[in-house]
Amino acid sequence: MTEEGNRPMRVGMLGAGMIATVGYGILPNLHHIADKVEVVAIADPVLERAQQAAKDFNIPAAYATLEELLDKAELDAVVNVTPITYHGETSLKIVQAGKHLATEKPLAATMDEADAIIETAASNGVTIVSSPPDMIDPVYQEAQRLLAEGMVGKVAFARVRSSHGGPGGSIHGWPMDPSWFYQQGSGPLLDMGVYGIHEITGLLGPAKRVVAFSGITEPTRHVRGPGPFSGLEMEVTADDNNLFMLDFGQSTFAVVDGSFNVLASKSPKLEIFGRRGVLNVLPHGSTDPLEVFRTDVMPGVDGWAAPGGWSHLRARQTWWSNLGRGILVDHLVDCVRSNVKPVLSAEHARHALEIMIKVSESSRSGQALDLTTSF
Repeated sequence: MTEEGNRPMRVGMLGAGMIATVGYGILPNLHHIADKVEVVAIADPVLERAQQAAKDFNIPAAYATLEELLDKAELDAVVNVTPITYHGETSLKIVQAGKHLATEKPLAATMDEADAIIETAASNGVTIVSSPPDMIDPVYQEAQRLLAEGMVGKVAFARVRSSHGGPGGSIHGWPMDPSWFYQQGSGPLLDMGVYGIHEITGLLGPAKRVVAFSGITEPTRHVRGPGPFSGLEMEVTADDNNLFMLDFGQSTFAVVDGSFNVLASKSPKLEIFGRRGVLNVLPHGSTDPLEVFRTDVMPGVDGWAAPGGWSHLRARQTWWSNLGRGILVDHLVDCVRSNVKPVLSAEHARHALEIMIKVSESSRSGQALDLTTSF
């Protein structure tokens, strides 16, 4: 399936929850690319929620099922923002229907599901873009360039912070029932650890082995802060604390966390330690999102230095930030129009999924496990 000329891509939304509707989500920010995308329908099993989103964002049609969305709406693509456990089944139906796909992470729940989605998309000539969107963030693209140019020399190891205090764990409250985040089939590894996995494999390439520790820190949690779910007791059945190491070969390692136990941190988002220097990616909102320590900052002097060439990327960073989660849709349209493989490819998402599956296996067996996928 190809678009006719440069008309806007006709998109259907599957899911009307937070990622679809809140400020940083998809629908509130697509007005920035109104010349490229037209949302023509939305579906959610809670029909009233789909209808409210349709009203709020001027979407012509609302449905209760994916089947109705695919059968009744004239679509080029579907944006899948269903809960984690439904991604595999729904994404496969979307590509089977010959529609391009932008999906939230993870790509699927099993490797068989991921393989089927990728193979079906290839057979039907449709494109898949999969979250997280970090590797099209200009900050990470610049970090990737600096590493490729040897800014820090041979990489020895990296530390990746990929966690927060958990949905409902903030004093600011949570607008929807967050209980499902703590249940089997969800959890911080799939919700948050996936970001760190994508970031470090995007920068260093596919990993070769993984070894992990995982567990449940407390059997129940309570929603903090104001809102309709304040004080709600939530049973924790998914491991809420994951720490794992990736082996990239040639004595290059990375430590990544995926936990709902990081209430606060002053550390960089990501630190890469090389033989000739250090590259830090700082948290969003930092004045200078990248910093570099070099052994040759000037003759006879080691020290921190601003990486050259960052200033020209600020406009791109503003554009990326303004689009919020809508950047996934923007990337999908650009890849379809240009007929190029996405940076946020399904193959990269499959590699991240294998890592997450084997994190769980390794934590149970106590063994380092080989990884078989690449991207």
